[in-house]
Amino acid sequence: MIVFRYLSREVLMTLTAVSGVLLLIIMSGRFIKYLAQAAAGQLDPGVLFVIMAYRLPGFMVLIVPLGMFLGILLAYGRLHLESEMTVLSATGISDRKILGYTQGPALLVALLVALLSLWIAPAGVVKTQQLFNEQDAMTEFDTLAAGRFQSVGKDAQRVTYAGGLSDDRTELQQVFIAERSGTSTDSNIGVLIAEGGRQQMNPDGSRYLVLNNGYRYDGTPGQADFRRIEYETYGVLLPKPEVVTEITDREAIPTRELIGDPDLRTRAELQWRIALPLLVPIVAFFAVPLARVNPRQGRFLKLLPAVLLYMSYLALLISARGWMESGRIPPALGLWWVHLLFLAVGVGLNYRSLFARSTPRRRNYAAA
Repeated sequence: MIVFRYLSREVLMTLTAVSGVLLLIIMSGRFIKYLAQAAAGQLDPGVLFVIMAYRLPGFMVLIVPLGMFLGILLAYGRLHLESEMTVLSATGISDRKILGYTQGPALLVALLVALLSLWIAPAGVVKTQQLFNEQDAMTEFDTLAAGRFQSVGKDAQRVTYAGGLSDDRTELQQVFIAERSGTSTDSNIGVLIAEGGRQQMNPDGSRYLVLNNGYRYDGTPGQADFRRIEYETYGVLLPKPEVVTEITDREAIPTRELIGDPDLRTRAELQWRIALPLLVPIVAFFAVPLARVNPRQGRFLKLLPAVLLYMSYLALLISARGWMESGRIPPALGLWWVHLLFLAVGVGLNYRSLFARSTPRRRNYAAA
């Protein structure tokens, strides 16, 4: 029991460190993407961290199994390098027992991944899509920041700038609006410049941007046919935002609704969610022999081939999911054959540990 606790602690501590680093790297890349959308005015900066929090379970579903695999490789590799595994073997701890001890933390991590994959991650995707739908329903003035040029509309057809903005976002100062219309080869540019402006809501729900004391310039780039209009008051009809409430992402469908659905894509999604927890004990099974290194070789000798084996496992699962969605393989076969294939690989790597005959202990005849 002492050995089991010691090995489990080493594996779980390394798992936590590796998963933390991987999570930080992946979340940093995704945060930069969302930050760029916020800078372009497509997202409210105030919801960035909320979106990242809802996306966190989805990231952990893929990171934790890899962290478990690398945790075993690094922890057991260090034990082999420092001859601790040799000491354990000398005290009667066989390789078969090491395999059994390793499955303890592996099953604990598999339960965590199952909780994330089957319940928490889909709920997080639902919340994320709801936030994105709310952001799509917001107008450009809901995300406008003073002193910043903001591109809005499809293909950034309009650029808006306000030098000042009131707290209730209805009064603007030093307004600049440039809007392009037409095709890319034959486009017209309209530029509005005003000392100030305000949003005006009408009883029928329509919204206008009313500009004061400014100019409007219209023309075609590259041609000397620009027209200038000076105005005291100028009203611009603002388009109504499209409110979308439907959740269409399959990853957001609750697991209980996936069960029994005959659609191939839905069944593939259900098997994918089940496959991720099953991945953990299988990779832990063949990680133990791959972590066995000679002290003279170093602990990182087998790390690269081990990672390639893990990536092959994950890539084949993803491919099988696509084949199942397209109907190239029957749903009964699904992703199960991939697990059986790599379980056979694990049995092959652990063949001597599993099927070697134990050497009988010598009797102490002197004591007798």
